[in-house]
Amino acid sequence: MTLAREHSRVLELAFETFARQWATQLTAKVRVLSQVTCEQVVMLTYDEYASRLPQATAMVLCALSDTAPKGVIQFPMSAALAWVTSMLGGSSGVQAPERTFTPIEHALIRRLMDDALEDLRYSLGPLLVAAIRVDAIQYNSQFAQAAATNEPIIVATFALHVGESVCEATLALPASALLPQLGDAYPASTTADARELVTAQLTRVPVDVSLRLEPAAVRPSTILNLAVGDVLPLPHPRHRPLDVAVDGHTVATAALGASGSRLAGVVVSTKDDNA
Repeated sequence: MTLAREHSRVLELAFETFARQWATQLTAKVRVLSQVTCEQVVMLTYDEYASRLPQATAMVLCALSDTAPKGVIQFPMSAALAWVTSMLGGSSGVQAPERTFTPIEHALIRRLMDDALEDLRYSLGPLLVAAIRVDAIQYNSQFAQAAATNEPIIVATFALHVGESVCEATLALPASALLPQLGDAYPASTTADARELVTAQLTRVPVDVSLRLEPAAVRPSTILNLAVGDVLPLPHPRHRPLDVAVDGHTVATAALGASGSRLAGVVVSTKDDNA
């Protein structure tokens, strides 16, 4: 399963916005400078997604209204425990062991996730019309059945830098909750007129154009002995137009002219590549 290029780019922009919002929220709540970067957005089945996760990890299951499959925010348990330690006044550099959360830790992590979901709703905007909330926190990726094994989901991967610690987190949302809005607002282009689309795109790509004189051949000794005031004679006749070149290829000839207060080249002939 793959996403259309237009849809993938829209989702990447939305998740990049979420990454910035999440980083701001972590910095404020954990009281440690944080940075979150969106690294990848792909569409997988839930079984493929779960098989890529560590067996022991924190999985925040998020319920969506009118949708049976759940969303997932996943991150290492040790990273979450380090966040809690910093929130309670401890050192953020202490490496916490991998273990399940105590009731107090569970409540603090749940509050962090509630705030993260607020940022997610803001970042996705009209792409996420269903209400979303934290449902439960699981600690085993093989037992946390957020969706059917063949359910298509959108997975965003993030790199989290919280203080001196670095970890990877993922956000998974059912494709059925996002794709209908993507199709209506950002319809994917068909491949029926692929040649015309490529041609139209290439005609809008900016290129560097230069006006060139006839090149002069000189010896290396001349170049090495150049000094201020030296004159290099050019073989270009005064009556001959200049060459119009794109990426080193001559495409036309032009005479010197002016456009307002700027110098310009007036094209006097073009080259036929088929000639």
